[in-house]
Amino acid sequence: MTQAAPHSAVAQSAVTPIRFAIVGVVCAVLHNVIMIGLDLVGVHYIAASLVSFVACVAVGYGLHTSYTFSVLPGLASLGRYTLAMAANLPLSIALLFAMVEILGWPVAVAAPVATVILFAWNYIASRWALLTPRRGPSDL
Repeated sequence: MTQAAPHSAVAQSAVTPIRFAIVGVVCAVLHNVIMIGLDLVGVHYIAASLVSFVACVAVGYGLHTSYTFSVLPGLASLGRYTLAMAANLPLSIALLFAMVEILGWPVAVAAPVATVILFAWNYIASRWALLTPRRGPSDL
């Protein structure tokens, strides 16, 4: 006998945060490897943040659509996801500025701390971007 849809929805809602956390860890590791690696070769944290943004949006979108939320990718959801993650960029840079420039922390410490601070925002923004209902052929 097959499970009723509401039960499946409840089961999925319990799995989604775990899957989000797994993808979040993958993206956090990627982000921090880029930030710390580029810092070691003398790239400023703002430029490194831009490189990390592009890489993490590509990897995060692919993993979240296929694994976390199990939704079909589309141009509209990619646009929403990019916009949601773009909100991270000034927040991340502001946090890095405060920790690196004002507090004098090394990027190797500041980047992981900023990542942890932004985790909750990322979950909310990703759910909005990827679970907003499709409106038509522009999301193919």
